[in-house]
Amino acid sequence: MNKTQKDVGQLCMLLGLAGFTLWYLSDAIRVSFTTPNLLLILPVAVAVLILCVAELVISLWRGDLFEPVDDDPIKEILPIIVLFAVYVLTLPWLGFDLGSILFVAIFLRMKNERNWFWVLGYSISFGLAIALFFALMLPYPMPMTFLPID
Repeated sequence: MNKTQKDVGQLCMLLGLAGFTLWYLSDAIRVSFTTPNLLLILPVAVAVLILCVAELVISLWRGDLFEPVDDDPIKEILPIIVLFAVYVLTLPWLGFDLGSILFVAIFLRMKNERNWFWVLGYSISFGLAIALFFALMLPYPMPMTFLPID
């Protein structure tokens, strides 16, 4: 990339994420403006929008919003996309709890986390906590391996 050329990838990503979030939130409000429908959607959407604005302001303040990134994102992101696809496709057989634990553990190892106590502790606690949270929040049953929640 030419030194005088500006890289607008990060700005496009922030605008795309904020735009998708606003679209999804407006669609959720249009469908049903009730507390049960917006209980999770509204706080997450507001958090995402706040993070987008914060990242934009911080990047503008540091002056690195338009600087090109030197790394090759395909080599780092593609294996994670494949891992996530395998995670989603195997949830009916593995269960949401075991699948989440395995996904987080494999992801941490892919990101070069070498401390096995950290990998196992975090993946087990996060996987079970998120499975319990969604099992209690969603109105339909989720396949589980360990958690006997109906």
